[in-house]
Amino acid sequence: MIIICSLADLPETIEDEAPHGIVTLLGPELMIPEIKGYEGRHLRLEMNDIADHAPGQILPHDTHVDELLAFVDAWPQEAPLIVHCWAGVSRSTAAAFVTQAHLHPRADERELALALSTAAPHARPNRKLVALADATLGRNGRLIEAAELVYRNEPVFEGKRSYYPLHGKT
Repeated sequence: MIIICSLADLPETIEDEAPHGIVTLLGPELMIPEIKGYEGRHLRLEMNDIADHAPGQILPHDTHVDELLAFVDAWPQEAPLIVHCWAGVSRSTAAAFVTQAHLHPRADERELALALSTAAPHARPNRKLVALADATLGRNGRLIEAAELVYRNEPVFEGKRSYYPLHGKT
């Protein structure tokens, strides 16, 4: 199970769910320290929630994707993985979607995206992160197209905690 949440909901989510690991996607101005008790199981990726270059901002890049995929490869999947960003809407939903695509290389990208949308109707997957993962995973634009199917244009200030089951599991 992948659990998507906001930074504000992170402490309660950790307490409620006892995850195996945590992925934090925040800009440097908001980056949190490694969480006690999760040393070596807390991946912190510094990036802003942008899809194009912006002065003073950190654009998601391929090393972020590489670090995420390596972290996911070490996740035993016996306990949940928490993925969070500031609002639990964009970077975190993109990272959860990318995680599913990596773990299930033969899965239909649209099915993964629709499952994301069902789990997190507020999802606005960060387009740059999805595009980078699409290239890294050799999905030939299919991840990008699938993410666009579920992308919400209306503003969402904070998503609700969302439970995104691993593909093929309920």
